[in-house]
Amino acid sequence: MTSNRIVVGMTGATGAIYGVRLLEVLAGSAFETHLVASEWARKTIAIETCRRPDEVFALAHRTYREDNQAAAISSGSFLTAGMVIAPCSMKTLAAIANGLADNLVARAADVVLKEQRKLVLLVRESPLNVIHLENMLKLARLGVVIVPPVPAFYAKPHDLDEMVDHTVGRVLDLFGIDHALVRRWGGSSPVEQLVRLPEI
Repeated sequence: MTSNRIVVGMTGATGAIYGVRLLEVLAGSAFETHLVASEWARKTIAIETCRRPDEVFALAHRTYREDNQAAAISSGSFLTAGMVIAPCSMKTLAAIANGLADNLVARAADVVLKEQRKLVLLVRESPLNVIHLENMLKLARLGVVIVPPVPAFYAKPHDLDEMVDHTVGRVLDLFGIDHALVRRWGGSSPVEQLVRLPEI
C-alpha cells in the first residue's frame, strides 16, 4: 500500500536550509508533509536563515512537537512513504542507530525502520569520527539512505541556492517525486573533447 505522506524531521545540526527548501518544494507537490522539529532545529532556523521558525512550520501540512510521543507519526499504523531528516545531527543519528526513541524525531525514524519504509538522513558533521561512521554503516546495512549534503560541481552551480537545490533534488529522486531542481549529468563532457586519453 502506498501513501502520499512524507515525514520531515529537522534537528539542530547546521544546514537548516536543506529542511526548509525540502518543505518549500513539497508544499507545491501532491505529497502531504508531516514535520517534527527539535528545539535546537528551531534555534538553528533562526540563526542560519532569514525565516522565523513559525514561517517554516507553516510550509508543512501538519507539525508536531518533539516531545509529543502520542503524535500520529509515532505509530506504524499511520501510513507514510517514509521520512527525511534534514539536517540530521550526530546525536539523532546515534539515537536512531541504537533504538533510542527518546523524542519524536527518533521515534518517527524508528517507526519507519520497523515498517521497512524509506528513511533518508542528511547527516551533517565534519570531520567524522569512528563513532559517526559506525552509526552510519549500521543504518546503511538496514537500508537507510545516508545523504551527506555534498555539492556536485559538475553542475556548475552559480550560487548557494543551486547547491542546496541539487541535494534536495536528489532526495526527491529517492521518493520518485518529479522536479526540475537538478542539472543532470548527460553522459558527455567538454573535458572529453579537451583531453585525449592514451590508447592502451
